[in-house]
Amino acid sequence: MPAETADLTELRETFEALTGRFAGDVVAGAVDHGELTARLSKDVVASVLRFFKDERGFNAFEDLIVFDNLDDPDNGGGRFTVVYRLYKVPGAVRARLAVKIGEGESLPSAVPVYASADWAEREAFDMFGVRFDGHPNLRRIYLPDDFEGHPLRKDFPLAGRTGGR
Repeated sequence: MPAETADLTELRETFEALTGRFAGDVVAGAVDHGELTARLSKDVVASVLRFFKDERGFNAFEDLIVFDNLDDPDNGGGRFTVVYRLYKVPGAVRARLAVKIGEGESLPSAVPVYASADWAEREAFDMFGVRFDGHPNLRRIYLPDDFEGHPLRKDFPLAGRTGGR
């Protein structure tokens, strides 16, 4: 279903407000296919999430996705890309915010802004090892506490650590 003109206008206004407020920290972005996309520096993640919720009305945290850039020669120094998907109800307006972080770096938790980010951050920690500072309960969610490694990383052995069968 194509985005309504009012939605596109709202997304463009939100993008202009974002780039105006966080000018040096919006690395790239656009409004396209009825969605706002922006790549941010990691230093402003918490502030941008708060901006989207409090000032622009994005009241739902849809998802958090992690990509392992291990084999990407153009990864720009970031091992992982963390993507936040935000949603605005009513209106069905979406925003996608991406941040690149290096191995061993962390991001501020989105839980203080969007409580529903809790599970997604724990999953990203468990499967990829991405840490979220200030998360109220950052621990494994699928695997046992004594499990070594993070199975969705590209350098995790396909047969597992114990030579799986």
